[in-house]
Amino acid sequence: MRYIIYFLCLSFLACNKENTKTIISTLPNYEGSKGALLGTQIKSFEALKKIVDFKFDENKKAVQLIHRSGNRFVISLLKEGVTEKDFEKAQYGQLKDKIALAFKSPIALIFRDDVKRVFLLSRRKGKLFGESDKSFYDIAEAMMANIDRNAYKKRHSNYSRKDFTEKGFTNTFNHLTAQAIITTLFSEKLADYVADAHELARIPELITGQFSDEQKSDLDNGPVDNYVDVINNEWGQELGKALKRKYKIRRSTKWTNRLLTDYLNDIQSYGKWAFDYECKPFESNQELIQKIVYKINLVMGITEGRNSII
Repeated sequence: MRYIIYFLCLSFLACNKENTKTIISTLPNYEGSKGALLGTQIKSFEALKKIVDFKFDENKKAVQLIHRSGNRFVISLLKEGVTEKDFEKAQYGQLKDKIALAFKSPIALIFRDDVKRVFLLSRRKGKLFGESDKSFYDIAEAMMANIDRNAYKKRHSNYSRKDFTEKGFTNTFNHLTAQAIITTLFSEKLADYVADAHELARIPELITGQFSDEQKSDLDNGPVDNYVDVINNEWGQELGKALKRKYKIRRSTKWTNRLLTDYLNDIQSYGKWAFDYECKPFESNQELIQKIVYKINLVMGITEGRNSII
């Protein structure tokens, strides 16, 4: 059974994304689109379809999202599979729930420890890392706070106060940064896997496109919000791969305050290009930097004198 599951897992990793070369010629060139998206600037589902190309499977079991920025593009393939709810059942439920997850998604069994590591990094865990523990979301909030709001308002006639809320820059940076770090620490495949499990947990209709009018009009919690997250996840993975190469980061790399500071400032530089803003940089002596560095090293088993918590 172990070898059968392992084979299925390898097959999943090999076929998770379709070959993009066959569809490049069909991609529209969306003017004004520069990489990552800011959800609060997209006012309707119809507006989203003007900047993202949707290709739904005939059997309504998968959807391919294509977003182009200049001569670069990202593709996301959402399909039926596990969601965060399945992981929660397996964690807190009975043995049958754990077995069901293993058969539904072999990758969850093979890479269960790395999936645990991702969830630890993604959430505040005061009991494990101290009361002032930080997570990806805290980084996103700090990035939004670093933006010069007055300068941004002057540059953008379409400025909305919602841009500087949880559903604006914070949400965009949360997805970009989380997916970048997960990709750098583990792999693009694992980052994609946990991201899709998260998005499908709330709205399974994402893969069918069969939404009610009420869902479409709910810009904060409906399909527009989730599809924007999916696209930002993909751009975050591209950042993660590029920064992994730039800093020659390996799984065994011991993170330092300087490394994480430079890493996050590079993400902010990407944001400056994508959204045209000015911002102050992260500093290596910030508590947030120190807390995240400590957490990454501990979760990855790099901290000297301490065993991995997994």
